[in-house]
Amino acid sequence: MLRNLLRTTTLQKFQIISVRNKQAKFPKTDKKLQAAAESLACRGFLRPNKAWDPPVDINETIVKICSENGLKDDSELDSLEVKYTVLKACFDETGHSVPNSLLHTIETVDDLRHFYNTPVDTKTPFDTLKKMDLPKNLHVQEDYVRFHPDTDTLFNGKSVFPKSSTIVSGLKTRKKYEGYTAKTSWP
Repeated sequence: MLRNLLRTTTLQKFQIISVRNKQAKFPKTDKKLQAAAESLACRGFLRPNKAWDPPVDINETIVKICSENGLKDDSELDSLEVKYTVLKACFDETGHSVPNSLLHTIETVDDLRHFYNTPVDTKTPFDTLKKMDLPKNLHVQEDYVRFHPDTDTLFNGKSVFPKSSTIVSGLKTRKKYEGYTAKTSWP
């Protein structure tokens, strides 16, 4: 299970990098997939989406909203006014809206039903690993301890790597961990 999760996230990151480098060529017939991949490549991994777990009666809700607006199960959303009223009614009923990047993909009632039946998971792979039931020989350290010679009292500030500096490069981790530059013996 862990191997599959890591393989999936690694494959997704590779696909994102490939799209950024324009090495991956998507078939011209699948424009929805191509648009989603390009959108993901532009925005990065963490997207500002809200988590969505579809309720059990979401299909009945969509059928009710569509029938109130004069649409059948196999209808197309041709008119922009009808599409707007249906999407607004779905948002008012469920609290889950269609993002702007996916508005063009919803052309029929089946597309709308497919969108609202798709769960949205906003957890990163690291957060997923923290909550997983891992094997006994595998551990995930959420809050790790970082060595700093001024604050480490266990070995009187002596480092295992005396000529190695600790560089904190992340914007989030700079607030949490302090970096230091090791003293070198050469000029």
